[in-house]
Amino acid sequence: MKLKDYLYDKRYTTLLVFLIVTFSALVFYLDPNNKVSYSNIIYIIIFSVSIYFLYLAAGYIKIIQFYRYFKNRNKKEDIIFSLPVPYKKEQEVYFDIMKKIYFDFHEKSEILTNEKKEYSEFIETWIHEVKTPISVINLILENEEKIPEKIKSDIQEENEKISEHVERALYYSKLDSFSKDYFISETDVMKIAKNVIKKNYRALIEKNINIETQNEELSVYTDKKWLFFIIEQIISNSVKYIGTGGKIKISSEKDKKEKILKIYDNGCGIKPEDIKRVFDKGFTGYNGRVYNKSTGIGLYLAQKLSVKLGHRITVKSVYGEFTEISIHFPLHNDFYNVT
Repeated sequence: MKLKDYLYDKRYTTLLVFLIVTFSALVFYLDPNNKVSYSNIIYIIIFSVSIYFLYLAAGYIKIIQFYRYFKNRNKKEDIIFSLPVPYKKEQEVYFDIMKKIYFDFHEKSEILTNEKKEYSEFIETWIHEVKTPISVINLILENEEKIPEKIKSDIQEENEKISEHVERALYYSKLDSFSKDYFISETDVMKIAKNVIKKNYRALIEKNINIETQNEELSVYTDKKWLFFIIEQIISNSVKYIGTGGKIKISSEKDKKEKILKIYDNGCGIKPEDIKRVFDKGFTGYNGRVYNKSTGIGLYLAQKLSVKLGHRITVKSVYGEFTEISIHFPLHNDFYNVT
């Protein structure tokens, strides 16, 4: 606390002392029966004011020590358990109020945490159960010869959409527990990208999309499973907004600070006012409303997971021409701080 702030807080007390001293001096001075000399009255005033200034100085030193305690305390220690001993009743009352608020909040927070945990566990269980009928439908389609090919293809397409949404829900439910489910290893990023393309071959063939790869060597340290999901969200998003006969180009770059995976498509592009919000949760933008295909979750999850892995995603686009999404992998990543 600054001295001027402390004196400002004591302004009413200072005014009161000034009034009392002034009143006492006037009584002595104006009393016709006063036997106290004027010089003694001045001494009384000086003494009273000096005592008050000593009181102010002592109080300021005390409060500086109090604030310094908070500044120098162990940041890892919970503040409520490291409060200093109050040196006046007013502080004791405030501390009691703070502790009550803290424990009430802690209790409610624990209840909400447990409820969220139960909900997440239920969602994960439900997702794994839903995957079984999805797999069964695929098996039936593969082995049932009486179903016409056109109907088979339509059912497979819709089944893949269900599977994609289920997969997103699973990864979304794991966002908070990410630190318990990742394994960092040296990973061939281009190989992961090619596996994503293989998985989505049906949608690519259906739209006759041309896939081009350049500078195929790109090895980074990351989690393979999560990176696969991230790249899949980006490519899936490109497929949605690219026209028949379009092109997706996957390339890599490297400089002194980072390695970059670039995924380019010559689709409809993104409007300038939407670019800064494409990673916002639930944001679909102009394209989402026109094409009615976006959920606003895919890129949000991709960016969230990238950040947790110590990577980041950026986007460049010209509306009506192209979109280029880049995943940046810092060369010197501290995986001990992955959250």
